[in-house]
Amino acid sequence: MGTLLPVYYQIKQTIKGWIVNKEYDLGEKIPSETELATRFDANRLTIRQAISQLIQEGFLTSRRGEGTFVTKNENLINSSSFEFRGLIDDLFFAQISEIQTKSVEISRIKPPRMVREKLELRNEDEEIIQIKRVRYLKDKLLTYSKNYIPLAIGAKINEKTLFEKSLLRTLEEDLGIKFTEAVQTVEASFADQEVAEKLGIASGSPILSVERIMYTKGRNPVEIFQSSYRGDQYKFIIRLKNVTSKYGSKWVQKLD
Repeated sequence: MGTLLPVYYQIKQTIKGWIVNKEYDLGEKIPSETELATRFDANRLTIRQAISQLIQEGFLTSRRGEGTFVTKNENLINSSSFEFRGLIDDLFFAQISEIQTKSVEISRIKPPRMVREKLELRNEDEEIIQIKRVRYLKDKLLTYSKNYIPLAIGAKINEKTLFEKSLLRTLEEDLGIKFTEAVQTVEASFADQEVAEKLGIASGSPILSVERIMYTKGRNPVEIFQSSYRGDQYKFIIRLKNVTSKYGSKWVQKLD
């Protein structure tokens, strides 16, 4: 399976994906340990470890002499995956009213070199504002994020405000900043110790990392947003449409 993660964990996540994506019905029997060992080219002890963890988490149930079955707890399955309709949605995802900020840390720091370069700060001694937040959706841990903002702007942000509305709305509505462009990067990564503690996962667990640089007129960078999502709970779904023109056909992202 070509990764540093333990084989049993990879198998566990794959089976969990089958369940969450409804490839097996509620209460349906899954393949036996022998069948799964053949499918994953793994030994039965590894399969048993993966199945055991899924039973502990409530996604599977075992019946002696009958086999292993998918849980009948539909709420558990539905709450285990958040569906993002595409990268455009995630750009403004923080504005959804159901998202709640549970903790906010605002500090004045000397930025790492990479952050300084992305914000196009010339003075190496220039300080910026760093904002760390843990946010939930419907009482389920959603994301751990960091924002980097120039001092002149960030110093005006009130911690209390961020418990009431998103940082994007605060910058636009309260501080009058008009964003004209954004560049967003999405990649698979692994949780370092800080991210792991905030997301309640083991260090080295797979995560989805999103970085977004927000620009104002003249392509002036004003904010860097970095967010980490648990890799076992999130997926992006991008709808594509086949567009035909006189130059031929091509697939493009469909926006609802």
